[in-house]
Amino acid sequence: MSTPNVTVVRACLRGGAGGSPTAVVLEDGADGAAGAAGARPGDDERRRTAAAHGVSHAVYVRRAGDTTELRFFTAEEELPACGHGTIAALALLAARHGGAGPYRATLRAGGRVFAGRAERAGELITAAFDPGPVDLREPTAGERALVLPALGLTPHETGPSLRIAGVGRERILVPVPTRAVVAGLRPDLDRLKAVCDRFGLLGAYVHSEPSPDGGLAARMFAPSIGVPEDLANANSTACLAAHLAGRGTHRIAVDMGDSLGSPATVTATSRPDLSVEVGGAARVLTERPGVQDS
Repeated sequence: MSTPNVTVVRACLRGGAGGSPTAVVLEDGADGAAGAAGARPGDDERRRTAAAHGVSHAVYVRRAGDTTELRFFTAEEELPACGHGTIAALALLAARHGGAGPYRATLRAGGRVFAGRAERAGELITAAFDPGPVDLREPTAGERALVLPALGLTPHETGPSLRIAGVGRERILVPVPTRAVVAGLRPDLDRLKAVCDRFGLLGAYVHSEPSPDGGLAARMFAPSIGVPEDLANANSTACLAAHLAGRGTHRIAVDMGDSLGSPATVTATSRPDLSVEVGGAARVLTERPGVQDS
């Protein structure tokens, strides 16, 4: 069976390079023109798309009246939300739009409707969206006791402000003092997968303390969804922005992907009402005709 035409978009670039390559499929004229030809693929085929194109995530885009529906897939499962997938989809839609000024869209994913925008500057496209309300809570004693050893951390190596954060699905935010600690992490991924499966967590987002201007580093480990380490995780960055807003930090720029050889940066801004906008720069790379699945 052949996968449909796929456009690879690098989302959350740093300095115009790196970023997270994401497979984007426009179905049924989602860009206002001709979409992917032929019958729509089934979900089994959608799950194969990312691996077939050498990326961790795929996003399927379909026009539905006045909204644009997004569905996100890894090799393991469908996800209710994917931040860098949303940025990649907005970037491709803006590139295809061709109109003057910013591109704006009303998006639907994970059972909610939200706003997205994108703007071109040469080959780069800056995209941002509203990830929705972020739920924050203290981790339970069991979550704390099992997650930290799986990450190779002891309680004294983390700050007191661990949080379970949910936007679409819960994940744990783990603060460490410095970028060097983030870079040196060597988690036991099998152990972490078992812990995340036990507590229903998407994964563990480990981050350094922010600098005065909001710069920090992070790594996101999500083996339960088939992504041992994510190059760029925008929704977890949105969760962190909501958490840090309570400490007076309202704009962050999070460096990710260095350990994987593809530097990425995700930005997030919290508003006075404590809502968050998250985004990043992107570049549309290639359109690849369908490949044959074995």
